[in-house]
Amino acid sequence: MELVQEKRSGGQRWTAQRLTLMGLFTAVLCVSSYIVIPLPFTAVSITAQTMVVNLIGMILAPADTAIVFLVWICLGLAGAPVFSGGGGGAAKLLGPTGGYIIGYLAAAVLISLFCRKVKGMGKQTLFLIVVGIPVIYLFGGAWMKISMRLTWPAVVIQGVIPFIPMDVAKCIGAAALAKALRRALPVPA
Repeated sequence: MELVQEKRSGGQRWTAQRLTLMGLFTAVLCVSSYIVIPLPFTAVSITAQTMVVNLIGMILAPADTAIVFLVWICLGLAGAPVFSGGGGGAAKLLGPTGGYIIGYLAAAVLISLFCRKVKGMGKQTLFLIVVGIPVIYLFGGAWMKISMRLTWPAVVIQGVIPFIPMDVAKCIGAAALAKALRRALPVPA
């Protein structure tokens, strides 16, 4: 069953399965925000979010991926505690780590587009590492630089280098989970 690509009257059909998957992944993204390891030298924390960002991009179609992240961002803007560490509100989005939130949206949609075109877990995992994570760092680092008035070397030291090893591991973990979920869920491979 090709859930995500069903067409009806020229547009995508909003099936119960499709909406359920989007709701489920929105919930998983919200919960992943609570798995946090703060670092004493930076405003950025290690979270489970990057793993979930990769997983959502690998499983859902690009439009569905964008909807999940837009719903999550709107929930956070409305004050729901769905951002890193249970934060919410416009202050969190406009704060030093707000760029990572937008970076998650951009990276997940790019990952989804790539995974629809290129098959093979090795290629997809490599894409997560060499494109997905750098996109997150680019958005997050640029906003961190602006909001905290940091130099680029300070941004790299505080917002990129400490996270690379764990983010690579999370990419590999996300790919392994995606492989299992693609067999278990009614989504295109």
